[in-house]
Amino acid sequence: MSIEVATIQDVRKAEGVIRQHLSPAPLIRSYALEKELGLEAERRVWLKDYGWTPVGSFKLLGALNWMANNLERIGDRPVAAHSSGNFASGISYAGMRYGKRVVIVMPESAPKVKFALTRSFGAEILTYDIATDHQTGQRDKLTRRIAEEEGAVQASPYDDPHVIAGNGVGGLEIVDELRRQERDVSHFLCQVSGGGLMAGHALAIADGFAGAQIVGIEPEGAADFCQSLVAGERVRIERPTSICDGLCSYDVGEHNWPILQAHVAKAVSVPDLDTQQAMRWIYRTHGLRVEPSGAIAVAAALTGKVALEGEGDVVIVVSGRNVDEARFTEWIAAD
Repeated sequence: MSIEVATIQDVRKAEGVIRQHLSPAPLIRSYALEKELGLEAERRVWLKDYGWTPVGSFKLLGALNWMANNLERIGDRPVAAHSSGNFASGISYAGMRYGKRVVIVMPESAPKVKFALTRSFGAEILTYDIATDHQTGQRDKLTRRIAEEEGAVQASPYDDPHVIAGNGVGGLEIVDELRRQERDVSHFLCQVSGGGLMAGHALAIADGFAGAQIVGIEPEGAADFCQSLVAGERVRIERPTSICDGLCSYDVGEHNWPILQAHVAKAVSVPDLDTQQAMRWIYRTHGLRVEPSGAIAVAAALTGKVALEGEGDVVIVVSGRNVDEARFTEWIAAD
């Protein structure tokens, strides 16, 4: 059975939707990271910081585009979705903007800040035990139950062409800004979990900077995409583990995989300790409190997991900043 695959035209179409609600997330030059990496003077490092969105992560882009393209199908029905937390607040914000009721299934261990954000936009939340979900399948059962009992329309956090296209608008923002400055890109480093963030951005970056090496970054304990690239097919991990709660999907989505195969040159995995040290570096150097999932691509650069030789600039995605203060303090204190 063929599946619908998002294209760069879909990303451009989604930009009109996103601009109704959001200004572009900032693309910030990191002089400190240029120095730390020892890059040549003419090369620059840019951080695309999605912590500035109203929900503190990139997930709002895909959620808004999904909601806008499903209004007729939703009608008076609720929207149901499962999420580790960032898509929860993203789809909740989108529901608030479009006047739709949203019911979210989240792990009971999700950061408190993600619960608070999601509820602040009016969503209802059901929880499950993520530690036993590989045995019980409770996450998917709860989401299906909402769909069946309340007639809800299910929204995928990543495995959907509208979500992918919406996320890709952030990639267009990167391309537009760097072209305006007459810059070129040699490397693009981006997190991969279900693949919604990377697939959307890969479409835009590959279109705008054809010579850029697009690199996926995953936690060491949840490196299904690294394994998938080697195998040439989607590989599922039954028990992904990492402090990067937003990067622990079991596998990349069906709609995401063809795009990732076509555009992502390589993928690397990063130990959690390296991610913690990157969180500390970002905080001490730039004053930003970044969640583990948001910091992992910077960790890959700092630890040399990605060879950055070449000509052109390096762009690194900071995907989100939603982390509880106590856990953040604990993580950045670790040696």
